[in-house]
Amino acid sequence: MMDKTAFQKISVVGLGYIGLPTAAVFASRKVSVLGVDVNQTAVDTINRGEIHIVEPDLDIVVRATVSEGYLRASTKPEPAEAFLIAVPTPFKGDNHEPDLRYIEAAAWAIAPVLEVGNLVVLESTSPVGATEQMAAWLAEARPDLTFPQTHGEASDIRIAHCPERVLPGRVMQELVQNDRIIGGMSPRCSERATALYKIFVQGTCISTDARSAEMSKITENSFRDVNIAFANELSLICDRLGLDVWEVIRLANHHPRVSILTPGPGVGGHCIAVDPWFIVASAPDEALMIKTARNVNDGKPSWVLSKVENTIAACLAQNPGKTRETVRVACYGLAFKQDIDDLRESPALEITRQLAARHSGPVLAVEPNIEILPKTLDGVSLVTLPEAQNSADVHIYLVAHKPFRELSTPGQFHVDTIGLFSASKG
Repeated sequence: MMDKTAFQKISVVGLGYIGLPTAAVFASRKVSVLGVDVNQTAVDTINRGEIHIVEPDLDIVVRATVSEGYLRASTKPEPAEAFLIAVPTPFKGDNHEPDLRYIEAAAWAIAPVLEVGNLVVLESTSPVGATEQMAAWLAEARPDLTFPQTHGEASDIRIAHCPERVLPGRVMQELVQNDRIIGGMSPRCSERATALYKIFVQGTCISTDARSAEMSKITENSFRDVNIAFANELSLICDRLGLDVWEVIRLANHHPRVSILTPGPGVGGHCIAVDPWFIVASAPDEALMIKTARNVNDGKPSWVLSKVENTIAACLAQNPGKTRETVRVACYGLAFKQDIDDLRESPALEITRQLAARHSGPVLAVEPNIEILPKTLDGVSLVTLPEAQNSADVHIYLVAHKPFRELSTPGQFHVDTIGLFSASKG
């Protein structure tokens, strides 16, 4: 059967920070879209025309496309002409091995409804070979259909890898404007996937093979991780030398060919904190710098915690009437970056969790983008910014959310991991 020239129905599996915006953008182009997710609460929320994540402009598009009948959510897949898989790809174990169980579950879920001529696109950021593994699972589930790994251009099902390349907080704009890497398992797979994304992508769709597409995405994030590691390591050095790292970076960046990033409490998010390990796992003897950068960034939260301990000690030394049990510590920010609600792999969250486990006094969290603390923060109190400013003895600044950037003073006892109060900002 020949592929249809137009896509009448698209299914997006995984309605998180990438899947839901992608589904909404397709639906805004008057294409029928079914979003599939195992989370019944998320499904119900979307079907009411509401959203369960924080992303500028997403709520407007979801509300409009649901009300117009172009976007619908369900916990069960249905037949469609194209299936986009946008599920998590974490790592597992002490060796940070890639964990493809969510991709496998998605493959087995959609397999019963696949039909000849369908396109399956893996959007999840994945280690090299994951798209081929997904195709193998689909072939195992549907021996009555043919797939590119065995039938090439003549396969019944087209399969491609097309990773997202968007910045949280600008997802709705960058999905449309950014260039897109299209990695098909055959040229016809790439051609079909390009036709799909051209429904809304204004940037260039660049065709390649699936493995090169997979490697390009984790290479992008590893490049960023290495550069962040340089800034984070520089912050440790400057602290040892008694220097303001943000002022040093500001001065160094006046060089026309130098552009150093800003340090922070670590590196978070599902991509940069995870993807470099995919490269390390695939080539451990060669990925020496990438592994070192990961270790530098993963080690930064421990360094921050040591600074917090020193600050608590200083507070106690200058306030003889206080004990550790009465010192109130406020942590400002839990998300992995500013002005979003995404807590995945967040160093701020991990620092707050470990602090709560170590500190015998009250630990407060200020996170303006969430309403309920995750269960991992047992014993931590979610408070407002004024409450923290007025009641805490020690202030730990972890994320540069907009309300925090407007603060004029940090408090007498504080740890500023993000340069909110650096002299370079004056």
